[in-house]
Parts: sequence; structure tokens; C-alpha cells
Amino acid sequence: CYLCMLQRNSGKESSSSVTPVIPERMLLCHCYHHCPEDSTNNTCRTDGYCFTMVEEEEGGSPVLTSGCLGSVGSEFQCRVSFLSVCNCLSVCLCVCNCLLVLSVGLSVIVCLSYLCVIHHTALYTSVCISCVMLIFIIIYCYYRYNRQVTRARYSMGLEQDETFIPAGESLKDLIEQSQSSGSGSGLPLLVQRTIAKQIQMVKQIGKGRYGEVWMGRWRGERVAVKVFFTTEEASWFRETEIYQTVLMRHENILGFIAADIKGTGSWTQLYLITDYHENGSLYDYLKSTTLDTKALLRLAYSAVSGLCHLHTEIFGTQGKPAIAHRDLKSKNILVKKNGTCCIADLGLAVKFISDTNEVDIPPNTRVGTKRYMPPEVLDESLNRCHFQSYIMADMYSFGLILWEMARRCVSGGIVEEYQLPYHDLVPTDPSYEDMREVVCIKRQRPSFANRWSSDECLRQMGKLMTECWAHNPASRLTALRVKKTLAKMSESQDIKL
Repeated sequence: CYLCMLQRNSGKESSSSVTPVIPERMLLCHCYHHCPEDSTNNTCRTDGYCFTMVEEEEGGSPVLTSGCLGSVGSEFQCRVSFLSVCNCLSVCLCVCNCLLVLSVGLSVIVCLSYLCVIHHTALYTSVCISCVMLIFIIIYCYYRYNRQVTRARYSMGLEQDETFIPAGESLKDLIEQSQSSGSGSGLPLLVQRTIAKQIQMVKQIGKGRYGEVWMGRWRGERVAVKVFFTTEEASWFRETEIYQTVLMRHENILGFIAADIKGTGSWTQLYLITDYHENGSLYDYLKSTTLDTKALLRLAYSAVSGLCHLHTEIFGTQGKPAIAHRDLKSKNILVKKNGTCCIADLGLAVKFISDTNEVDIPPNTRVGTKRYMPPEVLDESLNRCHFQSYIMADMYSFGLILWEMARRCVSGGIVEEYQLPYHDLVPTDPSYEDMREVVCIKRQRPSFANRWSSDECLRQMGKLMTECWAHNPASRLTALRVKKTLAKMSESQDIKL
């Protein structure tokens, strides 16, 4: 606006030969519903201020009105609920916007003033910017509210000082004391928070879509610390909740130690502290290690034992619900020092509430790993209201894991290199459509090496995995059936598991 620039530069000498005449300070304001008689084209002039207000009529909706205010008093007298006054300091058109924002217990007025030569452009611009600000404020308030609710649910009663843990107490001692107390759901929350504060991070040992995994130390003992991204708060909360389920602790499920939220309003770290296993995941272990028959059966039996405990409902006053993993793969199974497995990463797990016959599905948006998805998930025919559907989906994935293990078992001096399931049928990072075409339409499954037929253990393992990854979920073996079969195979070969 040329006149605006002239007014702002009125104290400076002009290099032009023509000296402009600067008028007295008069504001040109946008007016609506409150326009004086001499107003033209929805504008009014004043030596004072522009205003916008929200009027509330009895029994009606709030009405946005605007106009001019004199420097002393005003000829407009209104019953005002909310009022914003803008001093645009310009002779140009002033559009003063007052926007009432209500969200999650928050009531604010957003006041904006705009300068423009063409008042329609200013009005449209102000409305657009106001809408954008409204959306931003609502999203921000919802995010803050949701985070506070999550923290409140977890931190209720944790505002006390740190719990004193006597010197000499090891993690094993603390966990055994907790189990003997009868709760069966892990360490008390105050003890967990104390341990989390005393962890010393040593080195990063892994990274995934959920966050990072670090090796840490607590009083000299090594622990694994899973640090979730702030966007994965739902996964952190779900995994913490599942690990602290009554009677959840089992030698073939990753040992849970503590969980905590660290941070302030500007940053947050979500910690999940578990047992540390130096061999890493089954995926890493199989890539670098070959197996004999005993090692193969030991890995397979321990893995299915953990899955069987997860799937089994334990009845009683303090019972355990049946739980399905939903993201079973070799990267989510860890190998212990003694050559047995434990199941980890329960952020997608679902629980079955038998009292109400309901499936408790986590609220997070993550899905499983496409390569390990069963046909009923890929073609979207899985019955989400029937818990047994999730159990059978886990068994399909477990069949693929058995195949990964069996390839690394030496027989007759021969062993295959490690490969992921369907490595020869789909790309490295397959899409849903890639997997659906191979698994659902063509009904293909990973192939067996010819040598398997001449080795009794591998032959039986091949039969077992074939029955786990059957196309029809109802035809698949249960975890308990697989566990019993593997136990019988070990017994026949005089192998102690």
C-alpha cells in the first residue's frame, strides 16, 4: 500500500521531486453488521480503532461483527461477549479478526489484524489464516491432552521420592522377591522408576522403526534399554502393559525389568528395560551360526514354549489372559547364552478378555511385517472379532521361522546360507501386493532343499512347518501341538531340552 509506506517513512526525506501530502491519521476499517450511514462498500473511517466482536444473541448462535471505534468513546454500543480492538497504524484497510477457539478445556481469543488495499482480499486472507490457526491449536491441544492422559495413567501415585533399593540387591533378587509376594506382574512401579533413573547407557546395539536399543548397566549388571521414539508412545505403553500382565514371566519370554517416562514438556524419552542377551536376535544368530540337530531342536522347542505360554489362558483369581503376538519373526526372537530362545517385542500384542469374550486390540497404528503375514491378513479376510484368528496367524509366522532355523542345520556336511522366507519369490522390501500374489493367489511357500528328505530330523521339521503355514487357518497346528511334537522328536534322538 503506497500510502502506508509514505506514512511509515514520513520522518525521512524523499528523494523524489514530488512531495506527497500525508493526510491526518484516519483508519479505513472493515465493517459488518455495525456500519455507519456514511459507510461505503463495507468500510468505515475512524480516527480511533477498528474492532471485531462476538455477540451472543439469546437462543441464537454467536455472531461475528466488526466496525470502527472513535478515539474517545464510540457511537456503537453493543452487548459484547468477546471483543478485540486492533490499531493498524495505517490509513489502509484494517481487517480485525476475533476468533473464539474452544478445545480440551481451553478457551482463547485469537485476534488478527491485516492491512491491504482491497478489503475483500484481506478478509479472505484473514479467514484462511484464522482457520489454519484454529486447526493447529486444536491439534496441539489434543496432542498435549492425550500425552498427559497417558502419563497420568502410568505415573499415578509415582510423585513420591525414589524408592531406596539396598546395596547388594541384584535384579534377580528383586524379581524373585516380587514373584514371592504373589503379584506375578513384575516389580513395583516405584522400584521400576528408581532402576530406570540409575541406568548408565553404554552403547547402542540396534535400531528399528520403533526406536533404538542400547546396552546399559545397573549396578554393574548388563541390561537392554529400548528407547522408543515419541511417535511410538502407544507401542511403548502397550508393551509395558503386556509385560506387566499377571503371570506373564516365563523363561522363554524376554525378561521385563522396568519401564519409565523421562523428560519435560519439550522432550520425552520412553524407556523399556529388559534382560540383555549378547547373542542378539535369532535373525542375527542364524546369519553367523550353523546348527546341529540338538541346537536346532533346542532353539525350536524353546521358541514354541514361549509362544505356547503367550497363547495360553491361565484361569484363577489372578489369572493370565491369552495373548497373541501379531508380529512374530526371527528379528523379534532373542537367543540366550544357553542356546535357547525368548520371545520379545510385544508392542502389537492382543489380549483375549474371556469374561466379556472381547479382543483387546492395541490403539497404535503399526502393523506386522509384510513378509511374515498370513494369507488371511494379506487378503483382509481375517475375522478381527475372533481371537483364535490371531492365534492361527501367529502359527503361520512361526512356520516360516522354523524354515529359517532348519536351513542352518548341517546334515551330511551340507548347509544352506541364511535367507529370509520368500527371498527367491519377492523383492528385498516386498509390498502387500507382492506378498498377496505369492502367498494368496499362487499359494506358494518356501522350498525345501533335497537333503532334507535324507535327514529324519529335517524331514519331520519340514512336515511340521508345512502344517503350520497351511492356507486354511483352521488346518494349522497349535503352539501346544508343535511343542509336544518337538519334545517327542528330541526324546527319540535322546536329546535333553
